[in-house]
Amino acid sequence: MPQRIIIEVNNWFRRDRIVRNLELFQDIIVISLCVSLFCVMLIRLGDMFLSFLRPLDLRQVTSDILFILILVELFRLLVDYLQERSISVGAAVEITIVSALREVILRGVLEISRDQLFGLSVFLLVLSGIFLALPWMPRLLEQVKISKHETVEPES
Repeated sequence: MPQRIIIEVNNWFRRDRIVRNLELFQDIIVISLCVSLFCVMLIRLGDMFLSFLRPLDLRQVTSDILFILILVELFRLLVDYLQERSISVGAAVEITIVSALREVILRGVLEISRDQLFGLSVFLLVLSGIFLALPWMPRLLEQVKISKHETVEPES
């Protein structure tokens, strides 16, 4: 009897079963985020079309369009995650750049303080550098792997 209990307890704590259950819960969270994003997109799209009935505020319409595009890109990022089980760094950087530029458009360049504008410029330069460096990263990482294997000699 005690042997059977030990086997049953070991089955409860099997690593593959725990990982599979955690991935299932993670998928449920990502799917609920996708549904929520889709609902927010529809609500914002309806609000934007209703704003066309009032006098046109170009800054607000541009902000709404950029916000909807950001939500679409986030939705695409989550769907890609569900399919590939990995996040596209390039898509995340693109979303971040568009989000930062949306805030500038929303507030206006003249209304942003000099320090904030400088910080935003540095932030955008860093993101642009990451975006431009992405195509070379796999080759760089492969070279690091190769040089790491060359420096480690097998013991006899």
